[in-house]
Amino acid sequence: MIDVTVENFEADVIAASMSVPVLVDFWAPWCGPCKSLGPVLEKLETEYAGRFILAKIDSDQEQQLAAMFGIRSIPTCVLLKNGQPVDGFMGALPEGQVRAFLDKHVPSAEELVAESDEQAAQEALADGDADTALEKLQHAVATDPANDEARFDYVHLLLQLGRDDDAKVAFAPVIAKAAGSRRLGALKAWMDARDSQAAADLAALDARIATNKRDFDARYARAQHCMAVGRFTDAMDELLEVLMRDKAWNDEAARKLYVAILEIIEPPKPKVAEGQIPPEDPVVAQYRRRLSSVVLS
Repeated sequence: MIDVTVENFEADVIAASMSVPVLVDFWAPWCGPCKSLGPVLEKLETEYAGRFILAKIDSDQEQQLAAMFGIRSIPTCVLLKNGQPVDGFMGALPEGQVRAFLDKHVPSAEELVAESDEQAAQEALADGDADTALEKLQHAVATDPANDEARFDYVHLLLQLGRDDDAKVAFAPVIAKAAGSRRLGALKAWMDARDSQAAADLAALDARIATNKRDFDARYARAQHCMAVGRFTDAMDELLEVLMRDKAWNDEAARKLYVAILEIIEPPKPKVAEGQIPPEDPVVAQYRRRLSSVVLS
């Protein structure tokens, strides 16, 4: 619990809410309902164990802050996320209703564990420890099956390690979402490419392209082959050859596969100071520009 004043409001409420939801309780010492709500909020903050921060503002002492939030009566609670108020309630609600309110906005314990596991996995990968990363990502997905970011990273790493069968098992619970998700769709495109690669005759595809530069089926199959074996820039170069000749071919299949490859090869964004934009991977940036140049020409 934090006692908030004008002096620490920016740091302890606005800045803090960028990473953890902050519940601001406007109260006053003379307010009877405030005295019944306060212990409930403090109990829940302890029980939720870091899943939200309780910030208390004495409306009498901090009238500027109360006016900023348009407080008309107390107790009033306002929940902030990412620096903005997202919800609130007035009056001394019973514990069950406050808990229901929090559960609409506060990450579950499982979500926090999965986020921690994912962060640990990225750190392990940065250190070249794929085994630890795989273990952490597997635990993240098992703990929070709805975490599609962790699942993406888990399936992605399995494919990188050549464990395609395990990747398909891990991907199965979200396969229906692939059509509506760019990242999950990219994973499906990668797995489809790896499946088709086994039957591809690269020499025959090259011969077809040499005979007819507009043999887009052969170029697309060649791009899939390159994607399957990890030659991602070669795959995108081949797809650009299709796009330069016919952007709309086969319901924009070349553009869609190109975008999927960009999703696959883009590394995790490095952490930067607040307000800064993380640098873009130079290869991804180059091939994004090339795609824009061709598509918009």
